[in-house]
Amino acid sequence: MGLIGKRKNKKYGYTPRHYESDGESSPFAMGHKFDQFRTTVGDNQGLKGKFKTAWADLRQSSDKTANRRLIVIIAILVLIFLLIIEFDLSIFYA
Repeated sequence: MGLIGKRKNKKYGYTPRHYESDGESSPFAMGHKFDQFRTTVGDNQGLKGKFKTAWADLRQSSDKTANRRLIVIIAILVLIFLLIIEFDLSIFYA
């Protein structure tokens, strides 16, 4: 089985009997509702291309308050984890 290659999936083209298409798109098409606004969705050429588009998207829509909030939440969770595993926090104090 591995020598010949991978088997391709069968495609099933369903067209409903009483559906009149207006040419825009099929109501049965699967797609995320935010795909049209994302730059990271689509055909990216390799891992480097994905990182470039993700970095450009991050630089374009940076929100300072959300970033600060995320850093504070992560810091609190790290401190709670350190307290749970009984890490000696006295090394942080003079």
